[in-house]
Amino acid sequence: MLAAGVILGVILGLWLGPKGWILPGVFILFTLYFFRNPERNVTCDPQEVLSPADGVVMSVEEVDEYRFIKGPAVKISIFLSVLNVHVNRAPVAAQVEYSFYQPGQFLPAFKSHASEVNERNYLGIKTLTHRPQYILLVQITGFIARRIVCWSKPGDHLEQGERFGLIKFGSCTEIYLPRGAEIYAEKGMKVRGGMTVLGRLSE
Repeated sequence: MLAAGVILGVILGLWLGPKGWILPGVFILFTLYFFRNPERNVTCDPQEVLSPADGVVMSVEEVDEYRFIKGPAVKISIFLSVLNVHVNRAPVAAQVEYSFYQPGQFLPAFKSHASEVNERNYLGIKTLTHRPQYILLVQITGFIARRIVCWSKPGDHLEQGERFGLIKFGSCTEIYLPRGAEIYAEKGMKVRGGMTVLGRLSE
């Protein structure tokens, strides 16, 4: 996708001539900016839950999650604008236990029901602590984003803050924590993947 954007920009520039490089140049710079993949200095703590994405917390709510956690959970929804880094990171050190891709629609990611009908990918992970706990991550496409990338599969081990996927162009990431976790996240809170602490798992 990154290479395609740059190539398209070059073709447009050649076709439009010297003065026509302005728009393609802006397009190339935006593509490079959007797909940036910065290094993050992750401070690891086995009980702390780091944000899986950059963006703004849209909601924090108690729900029943029967796909993977199979019981009461706390769902934290994070909206990623087109200006945010779109790399997803592991919130804890864990083993991947579950993965499922669900085709769907492409409604704006900030819509409350988008997580129920949009294209999405589920990733269930189990912590490596002495008392394993289960966390579900959901990558959700938006109106512009129409492709989800997930590099992890069941059996893989993830370090805390390790990259596990990418959602392209404006989207939403959800994280379900087991009931009993101490939650620090609040609606409207700005978060950074692999940096911001969303909560703490019970011992």
